[in-house]
Amino acid sequence: MIKSELVALIASRNPHLYHNDAERIVDTILDEITETLEQGGRVELRGFGVFTVRNRAPRSGRNPKDGTSVFVEEKWVPFFKAGKEMQDRLNSARRLEPGG
Repeated sequence: MIKSELVALIASRNPHLYHNDAERIVDTILDEITETLEQGGRVELRGFGVFTVRNRAPRSGRNPKDGTSVFVEEKWVPFFKAGKEMQDRLNSARRLEPGG
């Protein structure tokens, strides 16, 4: 699912909302999560999961085009840990699928 599909789904499930209102709501939620992470904060959505940032240490890597060694600088990366309820739902859904 992409963002525009999420907006359309929210708008369709909430007939009192215009599409533009649903889009503004999704944008606001994503902006607030991003701003909190930019400030080094943590966003916890009970039952869904926790968004945090983690530091990735500098390391040597490989250029995929030519295989040469390159230096990759230290950087901060977003990290998501799924909540227990989400994990339980995903695992119970997987058991119902063939081969799951």
